[in-house]
Amino acid sequence: MAWAAFPKSCLAMRVRDALGPLFDDEIFRSAFGVRGHPGVAPGQLALVSVLQFAENLTDRQAAHAVRARIDWKYLLGLELADPGFDFTVLTGFRDRLLAHGLEEKILDLLLKRLNELGLVSGRGRQRTAPPISSPR
Repeated sequence: MAWAAFPKSCLAMRVRDALGPLFDDEIFRSAFGVRGHPGVAPGQLALVSVLQFAENLTDRQAAHAVRARIDWKYLLGLELADPGFDFTVLTGFRDRLLAHGLEEKILDLLLKRLNELGLVSGRGRQRTAPPISSPR
């Protein structure tokens, strides 16, 4: 279905096809318990967070994209009928990452994979935000 909708591909589809599996749920085990009803897989939430940043979306918009967009479902390996999740799940995900010191794990894994594919250089420093200038 995704290829029928996007015969020339799109960002979400290229991410899945070029990078393959990025975020194994095992790396997030310390932040996510195994008791209770299974929630959204942390690896999927990490992918959502990456694409959310790339498309400059709010949590509400990103959750809607998971529910409504074929390309995002393709990226996440979801069935077309998958209902997605409430946008507050993304806030909870980020809170857990911070509480367990995993906040840089997503970026580190992404940069490592991009480096392996030759898409970024191993030299220099990667920036996630512009430097903060001092007030005058």
